[in-house]
Amino acid sequence: MRKFWLPAILAFTVLLAGCSAEHHAEATQAAPEGDRLTLGTVQRNLRKGMSTTDVLEAMGSPNIVTSGDNGSETWVYDKIATDTVHSDSGAYWFVVVNGGEGGSGATSESQRTLTVIVKFDEQKKLTDLAYHSSRF
Repeated sequence: MRKFWLPAILAFTVLLAGCSAEHHAEATQAAPEGDRLTLGTVQRNLRKGMSTTDVLEAMGSPNIVTSGDNGSETWVYDKIATDTVHSDSGAYWFVVVNGGEGGSGATSESQRTLTVIVKFDEQKKLTDLAYHSSRF
């Protein structure tokens, strides 16, 4: 009779060990960390009088470049990012006769845009800077 109880207790222990509760939240961004263009980056790194080389080092390549008749240039940086947050809450349990599983979760998504316009004179020096940031 004792030989029967030991396997039964081990099996019941394994079933109970399968019980778990899970709760987590994760956030993802479309742009990798090294490719993030933010309003703070623009305000901190760009100043009037900078050369085109200095702007390239600080900001990377622009999306659009236009040239004026007098040799001036206008660079446009246009970035869109999507932030997704997903939270998942679930409980998983096992019952000796009948197994069950339950869970719930939510996902929210927001987007942000940043447009930066940088103007250079004919000597390739930054003369004007404008930007617009939005979140929706």
